[in-house]
Amino acid sequence: MLEFMDISVQQRGAVAVITWNEGENRVNLDSLGRLNEILDELEQLEGPLGIVLTGQGKFFSNGLDLERFGSNPSEFAATLAELNRTIGRLLVFPAYSVAALNGHTFAAGALISCAFDYRVMRADRGYWCMNEAEIGLALDQRLWSILANRLPRPTAIAAATTAHRFTGPDARAFGIVESLAQESELLDHAIGVADRYATLDRKVLGEHKRLIHGDEARLLGFSV
Repeated sequence: MLEFMDISVQQRGAVAVITWNEGENRVNLDSLGRLNEILDELEQLEGPLGIVLTGQGKFFSNGLDLERFGSNPSEFAATLAELNRTIGRLLVFPAYSVAALNGHTFAAGALISCAFDYRVMRADRGYWCMNEAEIGLALDQRLWSILANRLPRPTAIAAATTAHRFTGPDARAFGIVESLAQESELLDHAIGVADRYATLDRKVLGEHKRLIHGDEARLLGFSV
């Protein structure tokens, strides 16, 4: 049974806004389980749909729940497997998806952001960063493939080999995000983008996403 996770969903017209409000929004089996519960519910909906994922406060997501793994080391491998599978699922999810990066987006959080069709980031505060080389936690082939699949190759290499903290303007210039917005406008901007494409034929969109990302989704453990 999942622990209570403050990951909620609210319909804004045709757009489902998923809000992650757990402080640093660490990635663990419970947060991934709750996110997949919401995706299960949304996938069953008929008609127009777009999805937005955002956080609250300073963090979109600060990565893996390393403190939890210190007490439960056996969860580490299972969490990585579920992280990969969830990213694979998001890549081919049959609705247009937008990540609204409201704050720091680190490591596993940065990888999750790569699963979305469109990313908008705060222009004034927050970093997007793959900091594994700083903390001594190496990427494996699957985790690297997420970056390689969604980012310009020079950007993916720089992110993995330098642990550079990309500001919003940096992230836009290096092809990590599609647009920037001020904090007060970020969510409305994300909802507007998702709503613009919510009326696309979801069956066709899902098929096109499988053509584009199907090999990557299978590599990550999601059955396409």
